[in-house]
Amino acid sequence: MARVDLDGNPMKALTICMIGAGGFIGSHLCEKLMSETPHTVLALDVYNDKIKHLLEPSDSPWAGRITFHRLNIKHDSRLEGLIKMADLTINLAAICTPADYNTRPLDTIYSNFIDALPVVKYCSENNKRLIHFSTCEVYGKTIGAFLPKDSPLRKDPAYYVLKEDESPCIFGSIEKQRWSYACAKQLIERLIYAEGAENGLEFTIVRPFNWIGPRMDFIPGIDGPSEGVPRVLACFSNNLLRGEPLKLVDGGQSQRTFVYIKDAIEAVLLMIENPARANGHIFNVGNPNNEVTVRQLAEIMIKVYSKVSGEQTPETPTVDVSSKEFYGEGYDDSDRESLT
Repeated sequence: MARVDLDGNPMKALTICMIGAGGFIGSHLCEKLMSETPHTVLALDVYNDKIKHLLEPSDSPWAGRITFHRLNIKHDSRLEGLIKMADLTINLAAICTPADYNTRPLDTIYSNFIDALPVVKYCSENNKRLIHFSTCEVYGKTIGAFLPKDSPLRKDPAYYVLKEDESPCIFGSIEKQRWSYACAKQLIERLIYAEGAENGLEFTIVRPFNWIGPRMDFIPGIDGPSEGVPRVLACFSNNLLRGEPLKLVDGGQSQRTFVYIKDAIEAVLLMIENPARANGHIFNVGNPNNEVTVRQLAEIMIKVYSKVSGEQTPETPTVDVSSKEFYGEGYDDSDRESLT
């Protein structure tokens, strides 16, 4: 049966240039496109470890519909040609590990803004549609974070809402280099929006809210560098596996909402296959029903690990550490990354 969009129109098979196809999100999106659609993927990345299972079987049902192109968009002349070959470009390439934002701010800014400029330029000049992956961190801090602690307005949820077309983007001071990531992401969003307004670029911007699942991260010293600092779930998993207290940065009071990668990919596929509805829009993608503080997340993971492993809950399950001690000088954080 032919695939149709949300308006009942038949869909043609697309050629998709996916930049960052070998990463966490890209690998799951490639799986979805290969297993459930007729679309073809030009998979661009420096590494392909996470999509090797899609590339190697010559007799797979999707054989011939995915090709890997090993390149770094920083300095590869093939980029424009591959974008020209496609109907749609999806840009997932980015440095997006919080531990890097204040320790590698230049790399972070280049990766999320400077390196993305040619992608936007080539899509605009060649009339190619672009789906660009941004981040929920472009919202920065909520308005509620700046209210006096004794203000009754702190209980009003309206001051904590993060809405695509209404919420301001509020960042910390310049010396808090942790905001290098969010600022770079916001600036490339503004450039894409301007290209749409002035030059007719067809675009969709995705703001993921803490997508989680297999192939997301690494355990230091096991499948990643010993000195590396992964995201919160992998950090907590590492602590549990080593029998160490889970480290709560600044008490673990920040709030987060999590969504499973397979559910998030469903939303992305709708954007891919419904260009008329998605064009010119920015989408938050997350689950407001999964909101927890980082401390609550730690407590949940301790209970789950004890149940699965059969080990007793440790006497000191968590320990508070300062953001400076954990991440280094210049760290700051969003008070809330949730949708309600």
